[in-house]
Amino acid sequence: MLVAAAVCPCPPLLVPEVAAGAASELDAARTACIDALGVLAAARPDRLIVIGPADVDGRGPHPEGTQGSFKAFGVDLDVRLGLGGAPGASAERPLPPSLAVGAWLLARADWADAPVEGLGVGETLEAERCASAGRELAAGADRVALLVMGDGSACRTLKAPGYLDERAVSFDAEVSRALAAADLATLSALDESLAYELKVAGRAPWQVLAGAAQGAGLSGRLLYEDAPYGVGYMVATWF
Repeated sequence: MLVAAAVCPCPPLLVPEVAAGAASELDAARTACIDALGVLAAARPDRLIVIGPADVDGRGPHPEGTQGSFKAFGVDLDVRLGLGGAPGASAERPLPPSLAVGAWLLARADWADAPVEGLGVGETLEAERCASAGRELAAGADRVALLVMGDGSACRTLKAPGYLDERAVSFDAEVSRALAAADLATLSALDESLAYELKVAGRAPWQVLAGAAQGAGLSGRLLYEDAPYGVGYMVATWF
C-alpha cells in the first residue's frame, strides 16, 4: 500500500556540477526536494520506488545498485541507485537521466531507510496503463513509498526548450493544484496529447502515482513551483 510519495523535477541541472556557474539558480528547488525526501523517510516505508520518464533503452525496472552517469551532460559524475544491490548492477543498462537525478537526490539526502528500486516509464504511456502500473507497485509491499520524477511544460517562455505555448501556464497550474491536493481524478485525466505537445515530461509518472494512490487516502502539500529556464518544476509531498 502506498504510504507516502514525493514529486520532484528531474532536470540534470539540479546537480550542481552539471549546472556549474548557474547552480545557485536551483538552490530553492534542491532544498524543496531534500525536504520532500524527509517526508518519505518519516513514513518508514519498507520499499521505495523511483519513477521517472525514460526513452526506449531506459524503460522498465532498474534494480537497486544500478548505476547512472552525467557524462552525457559534460560532467564526469556517476551515481548509484540506493545502497544495496551488487556493485556495477546492470552496468549494460544504466539509469535513464530522470532516475539518475533521483539517485543523486537520494544520495544527497543520505537515504538508507528502505530498499530502493527504479522504474522508467515512456512519456507516451497511455493513462490507463500508467494507472495499472501504479496499482501494481502499491500492491507490492505493505508500506510502499514513491519518488516521482518529472517536469512540467517546457514551453513556458520564449527562451524555453519548446518555445512559448500559451497553454503551458494553465496546464502546469492545473498540475500544481492537483499535486497540492492529492487530486487523483485531475492527474488521471490529464490530456496525453496536450501534454506531449507541451513537452511535459512528468505526465506519465504523475499518472502512475495517481494509480498507486487509489484508496490510500493521502493528503498533499506543494513545496515548490517555478519555471526557471521556461520549464515548469514542481515539488510536492503526499502523506
